[in-house]
Amino acid sequence: MARRSSASGPEQMELFVALAVDVPLRDQRDTMERPFFSLSKTPRSKPIEYEVGDAQVTVRAPEDVGIATIWDADILIWAASQITEALNRGLTVSPVLQAPAYQILRAIRRPTGGEDYGRLRDALRRLNATYVETTVRSKGKPTGFTWLSRWTEDPQLDGRSLFTIELPGWFFEGVVKEGGVLRIDDRYFDLTGGIERWLYRVARKHAGNQSAGWPLTMKALYQKSGSTQRASDFARQIRAVVEANQLPQYWLTLSKEGKEETVHMVRRSFLSLDHPGYERGGDWADHPQTVSTGLLG
Repeated sequence: MARRSSASGPEQMELFVALAVDVPLRDQRDTMERPFFSLSKTPRSKPIEYEVGDAQVTVRAPEDVGIATIWDADILIWAASQITEALNRGLTVSPVLQAPAYQILRAIRRPTGGEDYGRLRDALRRLNATYVETTVRSKGKPTGFTWLSRWTEDPQLDGRSLFTIELPGWFFEGVVKEGGVLRIDDRYFDLTGGIERWLYRVARKHAGNQSAGWPLTMKALYQKSGSTQRASDFARQIRAVVEANQLPQYWLTLSKEGKEETVHMVRRSFLSLDHPGYERGGDWADHPQTVSTGLLG
């Protein structure tokens, strides 16, 4: 069993050189269901404010930079994946990671042309500038941080760039704690819409590997998204995603009772074998497939 460690202590600030291999993708579970990122590629300066029960999230960024987007969060997924894989191999990890730019881009399924390096820098700037204050995982006490404490770029003799990033303690501790990450499908990076990406993460977090899946009302989804759209426009986009049903791993159905709409999400491997959305579970599925009930559509 790999040693789980926290961000405290001098050894944890040592540099961790990223593994130069493809590793299974992991997402930090606390960031998957709450509105920590902008879902639009249009720069967002309006703060995100979310409060449900004792969970509070506030996200701000300078107007000239904008709040980090769900596409920028791919870099955090890469970091979480690297750290988790290193722990599983018994290696010492740190919140300070270093890797060539092309390695990061390839890992998050991006091209590696000159413009793509520029987009990577822009993403790092937004992650560094976005200030988050939350009570999630802090026993009701507000914790403040930026998604990247710092980042540097070092040009190499071969013309390539070596990037070093430092993760905030809140995120790093959330990755290294037991059960702090969830395995996600590689096809996540193929999703082009912000709502699609966000809805997949919500499904992975809530429905997970439960054979009965998980229902969420449209109202709850709207609240969790932090979207700047009108509720009616948001609902229209969610309906379009449900109708297309192209999310990896999860099948979506929509039901309505009175004025309340509910989206039900279930893992495709739990659908009946003759269901059009059925898909065999990967080798990392927690459970074998089962026959669905009529509730699943």
